Amino acid sequence: MKAIRRFSVRTVLPSRIEGLGELASNLRWSWHPPTRDLFESISPRRWAEAAEDPVKLLSRLSSDELAALAADDDFVGAVEAAVQDLHHYLTHERWYQTWSREQEAAGKAAPSAIAYFSPEFGITAVLPQYSGGLGILAGDHLKTASDLGVPIVGVGLFYKTGYFKQALSRDGWQVETYPVLDPDGLPLSLLREQDGTPAVVTIDLPAGRQLHAHVWKAQVGRVPLLLLDSDVPGNDETTRAVTETLYGGGGDTRLEQELLLGIGGVRALRLWSRLSGAPTPEVYHTNEGHAGFLGVERITELVRDHGLTFDEALEAVRSATVFTTHTPVPAGIDRFDAAKINLFFGGPRAIPGVPVDRLLALGAEDYSGGQPGIFNMAVMGLRLAQRANGVSQLHGVVSREMFDGLWPGFDDDEVPISSITNGVHAPTWVDRSVYEVARKHLGTADIAGADLWHRIDEVPADAVWETKREMREKLVADARRRVRSSWQKRGASEAELGWVDDVLSPDVLTIGFARRVPTYKRLTLMLRDPARLKRLLLHPERPVQLIIAGKSHPADETGKRLIQEMVRFADDPEVRHRIVFLPNYDIAMAQHLYPGCDVWLNNPLRPFEACGTSGMKAALNGGLNLSILDGWWDEWFDGRNGWAIPTADGVEDADRRDDIEATALYDLIENEVAAKFYDRDDAGLPQGWIAMMTHTLKTLGPKVLASRMVEDYTVQLYGPAAGAGRALNGPEFAGAKDLAAYKAKVRAAWPSVKVEHVEPSGVSDSPQIGDTLEVKAYVDLGGLEPDEVEVQLVHGHVTDTDEIWGTEVAPLQLIESSDGGRHQFAGSQTLRRTGSFGYSVRIVPRHRSLATAAELGLARNA
Repeated sequence: MKAIRRFSVRTVLPSRIEGLGELASNLRWSWHPPTRDLFESISPRRWAEAAEDPVKLLSRLSSDELAALAADDDFVGAVEAAVQDLHHYLTHERWYQTWSREQEAAGKAAPSAIAYFSPEFGITAVLPQYSGGLGILAGDHLKTASDLGVPIVGVGLFYKTGYFKQALSRDGWQVETYPVLDPDGLPLSLLREQDGTPAVVTIDLPAGRQLHAHVWKAQVGRVPLLLLDSDVPGNDETTRAVTETLYGGGGDTRLEQELLLGIGGVRALRLWSRLSGAPTPEVYHTNEGHAGFLGVERITELVRDHGLTFDEALEAVRSATVFTTHTPVPAGIDRFDAAKINLFFGGPRAIPGVPVDRLLALGAEDYSGGQPGIFNMAVMGLRLAQRANGVSQLHGVVSREMFDGLWPGFDDDEVPISSITNGVHAPTWVDRSVYEVARKHLGTADIAGADLWHRIDEVPADAVWETKREMREKLVADARRRVRSSWQKRGASEAELGWVDDVLSPDVLTIGFARRVPTYKRLTLMLRDPARLKRLLLHPERPVQLIIAGKSHPADETGKRLIQEMVRFADDPEVRHRIVFLPNYDIAMAQHLYPGCDVWLNNPLRPFEACGTSGMKAALNGGLNLSILDGWWDEWFDGRNGWAIPTADGVEDADRRDDIEATALYDLIENEVAAKFYDRDDAGLPQGWIAMMTHTLKTLGPKVLASRMVEDYTVQLYGPAAGAGRALNGPEFAGAKDLAAYKAKVRAAWPSVKVEHVEPSGVSDSPQIGDTLEVKAYVDLGGLEPDEVEVQLVHGHVTDTDEIWGTEVAPLQLIESSDGGRHQFAGSQTLRRTGSFGYSVRIVPRHRSLATAAELGLARNA
């Protein structure tokens, strides 16, 4: 019989152990082993049965059991010590507080609060509000911000069924289920008004409908995470379902989710500041384009509350906004028909101060190669943010090429999209065994905090190898349990599953491959030559075993077929002890998978992997990467920390390219990876392999940490954005008004701006290194003043078609002005490099509040 209503009854804890409630409600427990140990000490069996969820564990304890715990003086003392430790963590100064004082002493901006918007957050398996890398990255960002003391507040949506749970049918087809999550049974609290009623965010929808949302708060260490939930009384059935499924729903659901995340998210922040006293954020970080409408809501606030024009409000908003793009795949960007945007924002639903035509212009693909009539969320995100970045150096290059149409007249390397390479939160992903061996041999588990990366070599080789085998053994045990469970769900009886006890071995070279399953990640590349793969798996002296996991989007039939192909291969009785597919890849699985694998495999179609942080997590656990040179691996592979799979760049035939790269993969595994793993000394140790492990930890350890990443965001983006925002949002918004007026003036004058004549001198027909090129440029500024532009000498090498590459820019100086808006600029350039040399003269806008000369996308070339 189905229940007609469901709710969770919260546990009432005895006063002596009421601190357990505080510990369970702060998600710091998910990355703090001592707190986890405290909960496990209550009952290891029930801790495991509760899937290591402290809220669930406490809810299952009877009053008598809780009373017994409260009567245990030793346990009470442990609870009090844990609570005291949490309070210390939440209040004492950390990196950001020191940096903030340094900034203020230098007269610079340290933001009082930063809002971080993302459609998904992967904090812990207990709170399944993520689908893949974007969410895991967002979760690591928040956890690391907490550890560093960065005053971030997260904003997202609460999905009633999360993403989905994955199982397999008998024939290996992905089967999705959507268990309902009860927020009352999760480590969440409902944001309430002073009178105790739920706080409500409301946004208008077409046809006179309204979308109401409650706001749940997850406490991620020091960082509050606000999650909006549309499943509330007052919404019709369709509207209640807006936040039912992550990246799910049809029709208008996706757009309504993004309206709620962006517009509703800003309103949730205002509720949070009003009810908690938290400062209003000075910087707004948009993690991918899904949250782009947050800028529209902020423009509305400034027009409504401060009387600014749309253009003035736009400048004020842009100055303090950061946009991070995560996809190098155009298909991964949300795009809507402009008519749909007009339906939601036009006519009677027009947002005060935001004419629908101006809104449509923000997302319009009105550039070469764009599609008319389409509203692009990433394009809007870039136009609403003064600072933007990709998530690896290569991804920055790809992003600048992908979006260069927004900045005509500038070379791709001048497009204002920078790079901050992702990192991972070590306390979440590094196995406890790694910390224990560091504590024993280096005197501390805090290798990063003590900056002991250079001492990794001091850990004895046998200790390194023993620790890795211990982690591999734990992975094998976990994989066997999961394989058995999967087959039982596929309909197998216990009598058929005796073979599962021999699946995998803790002494065999273990390669892991786990990620989402879009086609470009090439899950089945390893199956291009099944016979050769079998030979690798079954090699008599150097066997290999593969552990594979990944989910395909429910609507992606192609991805599901790839999974089925992999599962059918892994089902083969000849090899099923050497290769397994583990369903329902999530954080809980990953925390065994990364530590237990010797090698982490990644073979995307280059350059479609934006970053790919799973390999970073493996590296921090002593794993070696075997990867296409894509994402982060492209910049940090050094020849000794793993292997680079050669790519067949330029091969147009997709099948032939896959064949070439698969063959290279097989060759590497057989001739280099397996050969080195099984090359043992007299003590049975693979000294060459261990040397690669320690080198990986020494060199990659400091780079792949999310602490480095969040510090980079803070110093390179948040601080400058806060400074720019303060400059434009000061008294009477004079800075925003000045910049808006300047841009309007420049855009009006630009059609008349031109370089009329360039006069070179100083070099002969056979110039040499050290010669000086003198340039005079005569320009018509169309009524602009000389200090409102920069006239530049642009120079570098040239191609056969006279395209300049490797460009350098030098400003020319005003020499004299004449009537009619004409001016002479001049400058010189010493020739410093041999080979082809070319130059040109360019005029670009200049204003103290522009982040870069390319910001307006205006350039007039000679």
